[in-house]
Amino acid sequence: MLPLKEKDKPVVQKLLAAGCCSRCVLRFCCTSVQAAFRQPEQETLKELQAFINNNEIVQDSPDSTEETKSHDASGSETRGDPPSKRAKLEHCASGDASKDGTVTVEMQEDEESHVCVACLGVLQEFCDVTRAIKIAAAVKAEQYEFDSLVLSVSLPPQLCVREHSCWLHVKKEVREKCMSLSEDDVIQVKEAFKWVMQGLIAKELGGVAVVTKSLFEVGVEFSHPETDSDCYFLASTCPNCFKPTKNKQSVFTRMAVVKALDKISDFAFLKHYPSPPARPSRHCVQQDVQCLHVSLFIAGRYNKFCRSLPQTPWVIDGQRRMESSVEELIAAPILVTFRADGFNFSSSGREDVDVRTLGNGRPFAMELLNPHRSRVSKVEMKQLQETINASSDKIRVRDLQIVTREATSRMKEGEEEKTKSYTALVWTHKAIQREDLSFMDDIKDLTLNQKTPLRVLHRRALAVRQRVIHSMSTRFVDAHHFYLGLKTQAGTYIKEFVHGDFGRTQPNMCELLKTDTDILELDVESVDVDWPPTVTD
Repeated sequence: MLPLKEKDKPVVQKLLAAGCCSRCVLRFCCTSVQAAFRQPEQETLKELQAFINNNEIVQDSPDSTEETKSHDASGSETRGDPPSKRAKLEHCASGDASKDGTVTVEMQEDEESHVCVACLGVLQEFCDVTRAIKIAAAVKAEQYEFDSLVLSVSLPPQLCVREHSCWLHVKKEVREKCMSLSEDDVIQVKEAFKWVMQGLIAKELGGVAVVTKSLFEVGVEFSHPETDSDCYFLASTCPNCFKPTKNKQSVFTRMAVVKALDKISDFAFLKHYPSPPARPSRHCVQQDVQCLHVSLFIAGRYNKFCRSLPQTPWVIDGQRRMESSVEELIAAPILVTFRADGFNFSSSGREDVDVRTLGNGRPFAMELLNPHRSRVSKVEMKQLQETINASSDKIRVRDLQIVTREATSRMKEGEEEKTKSYTALVWTHKAIQREDLSFMDDIKDLTLNQKTPLRVLHRRALAVRQRVIHSMSTRFVDAHHFYLGLKTQAGTYIKEFVHGDFGRTQPNMCELLKTDTDILELDVESVDVDWPPTVTD
């Protein structure tokens, strides 16, 4: 039996007469018993007929003795193609009821559409085992790895308008019965759809849990072009609710429509839109099922041994300058392993194309977009690391591991407070001796004022940045060359400190040695970030 009360009868009658499907009738009666929505729609309609006829079940017409039920291989009941019939209230000529008080609700052959005026067929045509099988098949075809899923439903915004119209249609009955009921109490189409479909989809996917929060999402989207114009009148009555944005194809988003309906008065609404809504000629169209797994994050450290390898693809004026990059060499095997659609690469700073990164390497993190695989063992991760290292002698990675999104923020925390160590091969114009360099070993915490270097001025704002060189050390090579060791604050421009950048860095090595100097080679020796954790064998 349906969980309805006597006071619900006039509401049920009005909604059936208006062209609402049986599940939408339950929604507007605020039925929260999920089992009531899960039974076949035609059975629910029979019970509604019996309910409004004082619990006497009205017999089906001869043409409808065989309902649109079928059975799959497992014996589960499914709905077939709906008949071209609709529920219709036939009122007696003398009033709304016959002498014995019975209201006749019968299925009649009709040229009119049978599509529900409230849900546009979503709860009629798309809530059965057949649809669940199709959704499950689409998910299986994508070959994702998941333990649970969340079912998301996207509905056309005009459903909000139609639901509001239906609500106004029964509002008078609600008031006359002194029912403590508001429009917010009506069960949403999205919620009713999930009540019916979640269990069916879970069964077709082998019993996987369908939950409210999961890393894996299966999206079902509906559209109904025929009634797109249902929302248009709201743009003139509530113009402030509809503002164009870059990422939206239409201003009539679901949120914007809901906002406008909250503002518009009943009088203004009914002036522009019929109540109940007009019956559409066809039901909604279901778009392709969309599957999406939340991003997965891979972290590690990399060394770069080549002086002709950029960190990221080097493209100038649409032309690629180098055949590969650090991120591409690392990403290629990872993308294959996790079957991701794409990636975002980030690191703790970056080196120039002609700079090597030695020592324990530079921390990096990769966000894998929509990975189809999300779990690998420690052994598999180790094998993946070895695959990357074997693919090129230009780079090497270590400590490869899966991390959380939150953990990646540690790589960027206190960016300017970090320290980095470098070794530079310096050339001097004037001949020098070993003794000419000794004073630099005693310099501590030298503060630099660095204007944005000319070489990066095209992509960085002009500014003067203060950076600190914590310590320096020197190793004499010959009269015109020496190695300079530096421990600096992160973000220090080392090349500009050595050659001065036409005086844009003050002080600089030219001033300290009182001769022109230039940098021939530069290596990053260490990036002092205690992340990610070391992976032990």
